[in-house]
Amino acid sequence: MAKLVLLSAGMTGRTHELTVDKTTIGRVEDNTFQIAEPSISSHHCEVLLRGSDVVVRDLNSTNGTFINGEKVTETVLKPSQILRLGQIEMRLETEAPPPPSKKPVDQTMVMQRGVKLDELEQGTRPGGFDTAGKGFSKKDDKANKIIWIVAGVFGFVIICLILYAISLTSK
Repeated sequence: MAKLVLLSAGMTGRTHELTVDKTTIGRVEDNTFQIAEPSISSHHCEVLLRGSDVVVRDLNSTNGTFINGEKVTETVLKPSQILRLGQIEMRLETEAPPPPSKKPVDQTMVMQRGVKLDELEQGTRPGGFDTAGKGFSKKDDKANKIIWIVAGVFGFVIICLILYAISLTSK
């Protein structure tokens, strides 16, 4: 079933199902789908169901009928296109199945499976878990060792300087 879904502020989400062959849209009450908004003509346009096509026909409206920004007098409205009447925008939505994917079935990607909980607990999965069950294995990092050695030497020098300063003041 096709329907028009209003997108404009203050009317967002309001819908009208296209259940009859001819739906008139306009500002006054005698329209099938009334939209009481000043930029919409009293009888703005009509929506016609012609087989599987949804046709929009402008009824000589003051502010025009537009599909995706192009002014129209009569044309087919396709699903997901934006219909604008005056300042009001709406989208045609259908319950038709989505178009088939252009990607051939024989090129389906195979995704690797994830890790099972029992593999984590038993440590049977390689790649960073140690066998002792202590979490991640530690990597050897030479730069980290050098930083600790330099920090130790620097700390030793500072302690020696402090002791030397204390010995000078106590004389």
